[in-house]
Amino acid sequence: MTGIRERSVAEAQALWHAETIYLNTASFGLPPDPVWDALQQAQGDWRAGRVSWEHWTAVTGRARAQYATLVGADVDRVAVGSTVSGLIAQVAAALPAGSRVLSTEPEFVSLLFPFLAQEGRGVTVEVVPVDRLAEAIDATTDVVAVSAVQSSTGEVAALDDIAAAAAHHGAMTVVDATHAIGWLPLDASRFDAVACACYKWLMCPRGTAFLVLSERLSETMTPHQAGWFAANDPLTDQFGPPLRLPETARRFDTSPAWFSWVGTEPALALINEIGVGAIHDHDLALANRFRAGLGLEPSNSAIVSTAFEGATDKLARAGIMAAARAGKLRASFHLYNTEADVDAALSALLEPGQA
Repeated sequence: MTGIRERSVAEAQALWHAETIYLNTASFGLPPDPVWDALQQAQGDWRAGRVSWEHWTAVTGRARAQYATLVGADVDRVAVGSTVSGLIAQVAAALPAGSRVLSTEPEFVSLLFPFLAQEGRGVTVEVVPVDRLAEAIDATTDVVAVSAVQSSTGEVAALDDIAAAAAHHGAMTVVDATHAIGWLPLDASRFDAVACACYKWLMCPRGTAFLVLSERLSETMTPHQAGWFAANDPLTDQFGPPLRLPETARRFDTSPAWFSWVGTEPALALINEIGVGAIHDHDLALANRFRAGLGLEPSNSAIVSTAFEGATDKLARAGIMAAARAGKLRASFHLYNTEADVDAALSALLEPGQA
């Protein structure tokens, strides 16, 4: 997007006001000032009855354009929704009966369940370890479904290898990029479907999500959830037949939760101002500083997952917010974190002299 303001990570950090050391973006991200301010203004207007609703809907289109810029997609290929599972369900429902889906273990159920729910039509789902996914793709694979970054472990999928293997065998690629987009550079145009919930690394209010669709996949899909916002003109095509939907991915849109989208537009604009490359370098440097302090090898993920007895309790006593997943500490590092945050977490976890 030409003409956007450039902002450094250091400059941007003044826009957050956490009262804890927050290492839990993998659960939900914290709002920067532009997001918080936009929400407060919209809700104040709502409370006071100062406005109608149309301009709250218009921000969805602007957020769509910001997102398309972020992931390198044509804006006409971007659909909006509220959850990953709801968006992926439209993809799963379009699969021919008897399709074979290859996915990973562990994999978050919002990606898996929509495909597993198609069992009655003969759709089967097989799972393999993430690091074996590319080699497991063969001529019997119809769909490859994978998270770009695993939410439980932080493992980054080998997307280049997966895309190449899928292309070789003619399989469709479906990616849940919820734990990637916002810190990991990702070209969504390389895959058939890329879904992303925005309330984590994109630091938006919960209730907004995007789906980037390839032309070949979208042509096979039925807009089962079509409503007023999927119409050619949502402000005028509101009553009666016939069905009037656009040729773009907008026909798969679902009705926007207004206030969530009011907060999503400025969050995406800020990320584009900073640049995902700069965010990636910042987040990864912090995660690897934390890993080094724990005696772990460097990684390519902003999420650190490690077995450490009593870790979340130790961190909580020090005023540090992290999470536990699959019996392990999960610490995640993002824009608002600093080296001082990392060092404080290490001090809370390690005995004196170990940090």
